[in-house]
Amino acid sequence: MNLNRTGCLPIDADHFIRPLPADGPGVNTLTKTWLVPGGMKIRSGSGGSGVRAPNLDAVCARVLVAEDDEKQAEVLRLYLESEGHTVVLAPDGRAALDEARRDRPDLLVLDVMMPKVDGLDVCRILRGESDVAVLMLTARATEDDLLLGLDLGADDYLTKPYSPRELMARVRTLLRRTAARSEPPDTGLRAGALRLDPVRHEVSIDGRPVETTPGEFQLLETLIRQPGRVFTRRQLLELTRGDDRFVSTRIIDVHVLNLRKKLEPDPQNPVYLRTVFGVGYKLTADDDT
Repeated sequence: MNLNRTGCLPIDADHFIRPLPADGPGVNTLTKTWLVPGGMKIRSGSGGSGVRAPNLDAVCARVLVAEDDEKQAEVLRLYLESEGHTVVLAPDGRAALDEARRDRPDLLVLDVMMPKVDGLDVCRILRGESDVAVLMLTARATEDDLLLGLDLGADDYLTKPYSPRELMARVRTLLRRTAARSEPPDTGLRAGALRLDPVRHEVSIDGRPVETTPGEFQLLETLIRQPGRVFTRRQLLELTRGDDRFVSTRIIDVHVLNLRKKLEPDPQNPVYLRTVFGVGYKLTADDDT
């Protein structure tokens, strides 16, 4: 970490993070103080002078941050470590692939504009190898660009510039969604030849294992728990992603499209994931009409 003569980590010409002493038990020694033009200070956290130690009930994970901007990568590392996560930084797409294959992280925070191998290719390659949760960071704000990332297997995205607090909220949501469950194994959920095991996080069709992203698994689990019920896109969004007003219902269409490619004998004429025109989607057993 390169601190300037005032003991601060420079982020850009107008922003820096200043380490301060701890103010008591349970307080991280690294306090984040943002100085913005005009002299206004913004501290993270509520109350006290520091970032509170991680909540013991929170999910602590191995997080790989793929970001070629060293200052932004350091900011991400500091925020993630303040919540108890173990963080590895990768400065380019090739390093991100190597680290992901070696360390098998729980979450990948992935910048799209990366040297050597760009973020979209990293996501596509890793999605073919693992079900690691992917949070994509992008300056490409058009809906087509965002849907492309989701189509390649990203579970969530943030457009730059973003609030670190919003990023951490999304990280917590993704990790809760993908955390291993502690309840004892059960026989799984079935719809015809389709089987989903929510404990082992496994999906199969006619006994053939099917790899799904965390977002696809969450959607499929929601549908298979109530076979035959018709859900609107908005209902599915709320049930799988909670109160996230920043996410378009188009993400449901993307997940359904990808699941059909993986599960259906003929994705153009789906047997399981059926569209109810003008309403939404339902899941049926292959022998249902």
